[in-house]
Amino acid sequence: MAESWHGNYDTGSQSDDSYRFERLHIEPIYDSFFCPLTKQVMRDPVTLENGQTFEREAIENWFRECRESGRSLQCPLTLKDLKSTDLKPSIALRNTIEEWSARNEAAQLDMARKSLNLSSSEGDILLALEYVQQICKKRRSNKHIARNAGLLPMIIDMMKSSSRRVRCKSLDTLRIVVEDDSENKEILADGDTVRSIVKFLSHEQSKEREEAVSLLYELSKSEALCEKIGSIPGAILMLVGMTSSKSDNILTVEKAEKTLENLEKCENNVLQMAENGRLQPLLTQILEGPPETKLSMSNFLGELVLDNDVKVLVAKSLGSSLINIMRSGNMQSREAALKALNQISSCEASAKVLIEAGILPSLVKDLFTVGPHQLPMRLKEVAATILANIVISECDFDSILVGPDDQTLVSEDIVHNLLHLISNTGPAISCKLLQVLVGLTSSPSTVLSVVSAIKSSGAIISLVQFIEAPQKELRVPSIKLLQNLSPDLGQELADALRGTVGQLGSLIKVISENISITEEQAAAIGLLAELPERDLGLARQMLDEGAFQLVFSRVVKIRQGGTKGGRFVTPFLEGLVRVLARVTLVLADEQAAVALCRELNVAALFIELLQSNGLDNVQMSSAAALENLSEESKNLTRFPELPTPGVCGSIFPCFGKQPTINGLCRLHRGMCSLRESFCLLEGQAVDKLVALLDHTNEKVVEAALAALSTLLDDGVDLEQGVLVLCEAEGVRPILDVLLEKRTENLRRRAVWVVERLLRSDEIAYEVSGDPNVSTALVDAFQHGDYRTRQIAERALKHVDRLPNFSGVFPNVG
Repeated sequence: MAESWHGNYDTGSQSDDSYRFERLHIEPIYDSFFCPLTKQVMRDPVTLENGQTFEREAIENWFRECRESGRSLQCPLTLKDLKSTDLKPSIALRNTIEEWSARNEAAQLDMARKSLNLSSSEGDILLALEYVQQICKKRRSNKHIARNAGLLPMIIDMMKSSSRRVRCKSLDTLRIVVEDDSENKEILADGDTVRSIVKFLSHEQSKEREEAVSLLYELSKSEALCEKIGSIPGAILMLVGMTSSKSDNILTVEKAEKTLENLEKCENNVLQMAENGRLQPLLTQILEGPPETKLSMSNFLGELVLDNDVKVLVAKSLGSSLINIMRSGNMQSREAALKALNQISSCEASAKVLIEAGILPSLVKDLFTVGPHQLPMRLKEVAATILANIVISECDFDSILVGPDDQTLVSEDIVHNLLHLISNTGPAISCKLLQVLVGLTSSPSTVLSVVSAIKSSGAIISLVQFIEAPQKELRVPSIKLLQNLSPDLGQELADALRGTVGQLGSLIKVISENISITEEQAAAIGLLAELPERDLGLARQMLDEGAFQLVFSRVVKIRQGGTKGGRFVTPFLEGLVRVLARVTLVLADEQAAVALCRELNVAALFIELLQSNGLDNVQMSSAAALENLSEESKNLTRFPELPTPGVCGSIFPCFGKQPTINGLCRLHRGMCSLRESFCLLEGQAVDKLVALLDHTNEKVVEAALAALSTLLDDGVDLEQGVLVLCEAEGVRPILDVLLEKRTENLRRRAVWVVERLLRSDEIAYEVSGDPNVSTALVDAFQHGDYRTRQIAERALKHVDRLPNFSGVFPNVG
């Protein structure tokens, strides 16, 4: 008779579970049901000639073993030889066994139902689930019986158990029950069952995730359930994550991958996968799907936010196809293609892929075509955006053909057309086309072609007018474009900005905005900094409009840490210092500039800025400004008024000796100060300038050396200037600059300063013993330009390397 239902459930191998299941019989069983060989209930009983009954498979194996071993064919029970191996089906016994099995399985299922509730013990629940599994595996029709017995909702309920083993077993049981059974799958599709299964994907226990994904894989074979699974928030995201997981076992990863492949049958799932980084199904649909699907998928691609690596992948996979659609599709398809291309073109690497695929001629044609086949303005805006994205890539746009007659993006006709569109379309398109010109003028290989085209078009005035545009998206690229043009069109831009139109005031207003430093502010100050330095009219207008006071205050605020702006702080500060230095170039011509420099004490600020380590351009501009200020010191020094000699002093010179006046400047022999006369000695700037002679940037070294050279210039006490440099330990660094021969400009400047130093007999004596300095001077004498050779000749005379009567060059003061 049957074993007891109750008892501890011990999870073992699948064969152990099957054996336990086969051995437990709730209905009365008869010995004739068992095969003498397998000791299990027979499924296909057959009878031998002697009347003994066996399981067909078992007796056939017995006969085979007899033949292979050379034994005679015998009955395994009687061990008597058999005349024949014919097997006669025992139909009556098989029918009886099948009827018994059906009653027994029904009874087992009924027993299982009684244990499938959360109040039962863990062992009973696990055993009940095991019986359900084995019954459903035994024959497919049993799944129908399980469904009619109402077992599915009870198994589903077991997923709520507090026991991890029960939860895992219930998931596995559901997988077996629904396998190849669409009706059972429909039951799981109702309610929140699928949502509950999906939740297991987020569980920490890998076994639960493994069972859940196996069940979802089985469910995903139903197209109706694909949509259901995809509609659950997070389902596709977690499955995509599992496919790249390093913590899940390889079988779980494979099941997740296969589940996603099944889910691809639903378009909405494909879109979700693309959103979560699984883009290939979307790309496949765009390439191979029907027209309606291609259109919807392309539109969706245009809305996706992609990282740069994915953009490159999409460009390589779809670039050519999208470009072809853009060329020849209907307007709806062209719109979808343009939006997708816009999305993937905003990365330099993907832009290069699109350029190789031939996108530029199509873009240019779409932008410039007018008439019945032209794009609507909203799509021209997209085309302009794509072009703006593409020109940022570092390509040789002067060699990539975009039109007939070997036209390129920087051909005169193309640039003229771009300028025409900029002036005659709305802000949305104009700002993108301005960005195109910004990109083309940012490259040394194309900027001159664009400059030439702008000159020939006479468009400078119209471009300058964009500075006053109310839309920031127009102002920023226009200012950046003008900044790029200023090295080659500086005077033309200065002329356009001067006057009463107001563009200069607009630039100053942008700079004055007391907010975090923006790209627009950095570009505005950069433009002002690039304009011709010695344009007196521009400097006067800037003085009149208070630009220099504003710039000074912004520099001070940045130095005090009162301004934020991230990556734009450095270029903004560099531009501010360059613009402020401009005022020092017009000191001789503008008394208002002198008064302003005194009022603000700009010399002190520039001396402080010399120590802006890491900001080479700031240090260079500050040193250059100090050179200009120091040049004016000899003109601004106040000489004391001496008393008029008395009558005796006039008659007798011995009574007319001038009184000694203390506190006069050693260099300028007058009354100096940093604020009033910009004296570097009084401002203690010499040591800081000498320190910059060791800078790695030769332009900083050149600017510092130029400022120091004003201490040895005509109009100052040369002997005292040399002494000042000696006290600052500056002579050796100056000689080192000469020896290094880093640039021709530096050598020219160094030779001039060394010649002045060598006018001191003491220094000339010391240098005459240094063969390296003599060699450097001889090299400058032999290979320098005319002026440098002239000065080197005088220097060599100071160290007796040339006779004073050599007269190779005419004597120049």
